[in-house]
Amino acid sequence: MIGILAGMGPKSTGPFIDKVVEQCQKIYGAKYDIDFPHMMIYSCPTPFYIDRPIDHADMERSIITGAQQLLSTGVQFIAMPCNTAHLYFQNIQNAISVPIINMVDETIKEIPVSSKRVAIFATDATAQSGMYQESLLKNNKEFVQKESWQTEVNQIISKIKKGEINKGAEQWNRLCSEVAENVDAVIIACTDLNVVSDNSMEKDIFFVDSSTSLARSVVNKYLLFSNDKKVK
Repeated sequence: MIGILAGMGPKSTGPFIDKVVEQCQKIYGAKYDIDFPHMMIYSCPTPFYIDRPIDHADMERSIITGAQQLLSTGVQFIAMPCNTAHLYFQNIQNAISVPIINMVDETIKEIPVSSKRVAIFATDATAQSGMYQESLLKNNKEFVQKESWQTEVNQIISKIKKGEINKGAEQWNRLCSEVAENVDAVIIACTDLNVVSDNSMEKDIFFVDSSTSLARSVVNKYLLFSNDKKVK
């Protein structure tokens, strides 16, 4: 059974589960209901506010509690479709006895070799942590960022959390048009953004979606636990 520690934010949970289902169809040809994996989904409310600093101790405690609750249901491994939660990855992993898939590592693997200039769309906390930037440098990629881009990303995330999806989508498309003139690829490192990014109109950027990368890894790991599934 797959464990999904989600709810960070609440609107990102449904789109992530859809991505896992899509990857089952693509990777091993799941067709009938019985072909899909058992999943335990725990929506974990956390003290995250787009307009104020994170209380890291409180945030970490909330996520660890959620991970332990999920573990008690008998899952074999856990995926956290939230980049910001990975600030506490090692401490969360140390608190439970099953493996957690590292979303950041799985995302970095999917950046094309040909993409040299990369931007990151993420929360302030994720962007400022440097966890993606460090990996980009190790892979000979140039990180490109502007303060104005981060401001817009923050505004889009805020609109999504308030349910103003159409306004967020309009701002998303304007931002992507500007960014496309400066970079080869963009890492979508906030699962809330999937609400607008999955229908993005911008075709001149290679988007590396952390949520899709994690979903693909979830299905591949599931196959390791399943003797009756075969990768195409």
